[in-house]
Amino acid sequence: MSMPSIHTTARLGALAIAAVWLAVAGVLYLVFDRMEHKRQASLQPYALSSGDLVIPRQRDGHFHVEGEVNRQPVRFLVDTGASHVSVSQALATQAGLPAGQSITLSTANGQRPGQLVRNIPVRVGHLVLNDASVMVGLSGLRPEQALLGQTFLKQFDVEIRRDEMVLRQRP
Repeated sequence: MSMPSIHTTARLGALAIAAVWLAVAGVLYLVFDRMEHKRQASLQPYALSSGDLVIPRQRDGHFHVEGEVNRQPVRFLVDTGASHVSVSQALATQAGLPAGQSITLSTANGQRPGQLVRNIPVRVGHLVLNDASVMVGLSGLRPEQALLGQTFLKQFDVEIRRDEMVLRQRP
């Protein structure tokens, strides 16, 4: 009976070590993937029994919430410094918004033309405002995104805690 050569033994040892590391990496991937799914689920907005809408702060430091503009689904970026609910021209077309009043928008990138459309239903989570003013002409976000500004937010009490925003209906 012949003994395996040192090269064969070394090769088998290296394969065994690689297999162990691959198994460890696979287990770690599964653990972290499960943790990320749980974390993402915990970052979803939710309603309290009081009717308040709680919007968790996302990893990018902002508050995002699903909603609708004129029954068209959007993902809002909550912007307490924005005057209006704001959408792009593409989203306004998809939502079937009528032509609005011509206005000049003052943005961080200067002035540009836009439109102000009144009496549009806007839904944020379960909260609805049937007569919101919507500014058309937003740029810089994806087409399905919109800004949630003061024309909606001022109708609710807004409380920002450390990592969540609470929108509370006024009595």
